Amino acid sequence: MKCFNVFKALKVLPLVGVIGCSQVNPGGGSGDSLLSFDVKKKVLDNGLTILVVENHKLPVFSYYTYYKVGSKFEDPDTTGSSHLLEHMMFKGAKKYGEGEFDKMVEGNGGNNNAYTTNDLTVYYENLPSQHFATIADLEADRMQNLLLADDSFKKEVNVVLEERKMRYENSDRGKIYLEMMKNLFVGTPYGSSVIGEIKDLKSITRKRVHDYFKTYYVPNNAVIVIVGDLKAEKVFEQINKSFGAIPANKNLDKIKADHLAKKGFEFQAELPKDVRLKGTSPLPMFSLAYKGIKIGPRDSFVLDILSSIIGGGESSYLSKKFVVGENPKLQGIYAANYTLQESGVFFIGGAMLNGGNRAQFKGELIREVRKSCRKAISKKAVQKVVNQYLVEMLSGLETNAGVARFIGDREVYFGSYEFYKDEINTYRSVTVEELESACQKYLADADSLFLTIWNQK
Repeated sequence: MKCFNVFKALKVLPLVGVIGCSQVNPGGGSGDSLLSFDVKKKVLDNGLTILVVENHKLPVFSYYTYYKVGSKFEDPDTTGSSHLLEHMMFKGAKKYGEGEFDKMVEGNGGNNNAYTTNDLTVYYENLPSQHFATIADLEADRMQNLLLADDSFKKEVNVVLEERKMRYENSDRGKIYLEMMKNLFVGTPYGSSVIGEIKDLKSITRKRVHDYFKTYYVPNNAVIVIVGDLKAEKVFEQINKSFGAIPANKNLDKIKADHLAKKGFEFQAELPKDVRLKGTSPLPMFSLAYKGIKIGPRDSFVLDILSSIIGGGESSYLSKKFVVGENPKLQGIYAANYTLQESGVFFIGGAMLNGGNRAQFKGELIREVRKSCRKAISKKAVQKVVNQYLVEMLSGLETNAGVARFIGDREVYFGSYEFYKDEINTYRSVTVEELESACQKYLADADSLFLTIWNQK
């Protein structure tokens, strides 16, 4: 394992317990003794938030823009609007026409991309530092003056329809995930596809998407994170120059609050429930899902650790029971705690060997999950998982982009980039007793959704 090379913008202090060339002590100390950031923060008069971390090691920078809008803000007949806008944001604006964005970035040795989730839409670029002013101007142009040209709009709708087909209809893994979300989050915005429902994509209009854009793509709904070889004061000056005159949506907070209250995120799924899907996989793939909780509360971090203990890697409890034993029943198994801003799901997935009896396996799997609450959790297991989390956290901070996403995620999801201090302390302080209690509450005593998919429905 190579040594960590976390740059000077971070203050990483010596830790205890050798892992590669860096060291981590999951057993004590405060979060900020492990890691701290020299972040400069500014909020413009129109509500735009800017975070800057200077790193003068190389003449490059990363630029992340978080728009606090995802598929949960869409109406039932306009699903896919957030994701479609992600595509259209690369199709030209008033000052910089179609193709200019990619031409400028890629023509100067950079790269760019974007992603949409249930909660957020994020755009990012990585470029040599001398192009910062141009990128700021490009980003401001498309925030305020997106073209949404008719021809491009129609073409991109077809592109998105093909993307959906590839990710879901033609993918067993995607199909079972989508059905899990639809069944568990039925009646809530999380129950629809982020890409969009086919019927909505086929009927969506430019006007509806433009109205959606004008509502949510505003400075007081965005956070810009810039990390790299730039002076913070120069960044603030340029961002203010490019974005300062863009008006805020003064009704945004009420619009968002009313929408979320109207839609609701209370679990409505009637459990237990079995869902059998027809796919193409020669081996039955399965997902065992439980009601989870939203991102933020202490139990959400406890469930993170629990997922790794019972289903994270070959040494996990469920892997030993079903995969690496003398008579393996599964090709592989994993567990995940998926936390969203309004809700969450804890799920276990994998693929059965030799077809197998799905009903019998389901019963056996549920029994082993219940047993894991007593047999899998130990002080040693907890320490190992926390160690792994902290190592992964540090190793992800070796690039400008890694740091930008790290502090941006925490600023947007938790309201402060400094939340990582509480996050580290929380992981370090989780006890065996807490894990056993959470395992009992959220898994052993809870009803579940069981889904399977293969080529012999």
